[in-house]
Amino acid sequence: MVEEPESAARYTLGLGCERGCDPAELRGLAESVLRAGGVKPGDLAGIHSLDARAGEPAMIQLAALWQLPFLCFDAPTLERETPRLANPSRRVFELTGSHGVAEAAALAAAGPDGALVIGKTKSAHATAALARKR
Repeated sequence: MVEEPESAARYTLGLGCERGCDPAELRGLAESVLRAGGVKPGDLAGIHSLDARAGEPAMIQLAALWQLPFLCFDAPTLERETPRLANPSRRVFELTGSHGVAEAAALAAAGPDGALVIGKTKSAHATAALARKR
């Protein structure tokens, strides 16, 4: 069996943001989380979020810039990740139907054996989290 190289799209980036988030703010936050995890955009399998953000320009622009798929999950799918969240939030649940967006999206995309590398990190209007596939 050949082991997959570390840089072969083994990471997933979960993002959350307020509607109309400044693309520069979201990109800055995402870059900061990747740096903290020692990951480059090319190491990502994709950018992931809640389906309510599927049309969010800042997320679409970031995915296009990094030439990555932008895939979204519905709230029930994200809610199933709650036991694995490092930072579940009652307030986020009240707003979205899931106890987390960034962490839950990163974990859902990483699969059942994936794990958080960087938990929810916040900027003024956005959140990001990084998970690693196993």
